[in-house]
Amino acid sequence: MATTGEFGTRRFGRVNWLGLWTLIKRENLRYLNIWQQTITAPLVTAGLFLLVFSVAVGPDRAPVMGRPFLEFLAPGLMMMTIIQNAFANTSSSMISSKVTGSIVDTLMPPLSPLELTIGFLCGGAGRALCIGTVLVLGMVVVVGTGIAHPLWTLGFVLGGGMFMGALGMLGGIYAQKFDQMSAITNFLITPLAFLSGTFYSVTALPDVLQPIVRVNPMFYMIDGGRYGMLGVSDSNPAVAMVVVWGAALAVAAVVWWCFRKGYRLRP
Repeated sequence: MATTGEFGTRRFGRVNWLGLWTLIKRENLRYLNIWQQTITAPLVTAGLFLLVFSVAVGPDRAPVMGRPFLEFLAPGLMMMTIIQNAFANTSSSMISSKVTGSIVDTLMPPLSPLELTIGFLCGGAGRALCIGTVLVLGMVVVVGTGIAHPLWTLGFVLGGGMFMGALGMLGGIYAQKFDQMSAITNFLITPLAFLSGTFYSVTALPDVLQPIVRVNPMFYMIDGGRYGMLGVSDSNPAVAMVVVWGAALAVAAVVWWCFRKGYRLRP
């Protein structure tokens, strides 16, 4: 059974595997074709952060969670870089296609709202995995840390990439211009990133700020990634995993609804 609507063909019980794979391939080739900007540049930025902190703080900084400060900092920088780039991948894809009018080329083929959502999300998750793999290897070589829990690390990298990829899609759907997308990044994503425990343990914050930080999904992504790499965390890693993937599925469901209704997608 199939019904045709304004945004393409909706099919029940069937999957357009060729169309879905084509969309996934396109979204991943977007960043792979310019890997110097999309992969190398974030790695250099993360390395500079680590270098500046190592020079500014020095070896006399007290341990955090029983770990030297640089070892504590490195997983947080890794996760922050991963989730910011997952957001950038899907948001830039969505807003650029809307501004140029090429969004029609994506909405017209016989792809269901679920297939569109999965296709874009795979682009964000793919970029997160590429950057995460290189950063993990860099941490092992440069910082000298191992990987305490590889499967937990993979789960948080993928979950964080999916959540921020879905959030980037939602921002790209809502924004109509590049400056609106910049406002979302500057006034929402950046504050949440810096209130995520990347540079500090949440227990070091005043009591009035700790509950605020703990309702931030990015805190659980950063904290979970730190647990996966170092085996230490401020929160229960199982709870953090549920929060991260629950948030990812919730935002992805909203994106699916936007595709289904054509919300702010009409040229």
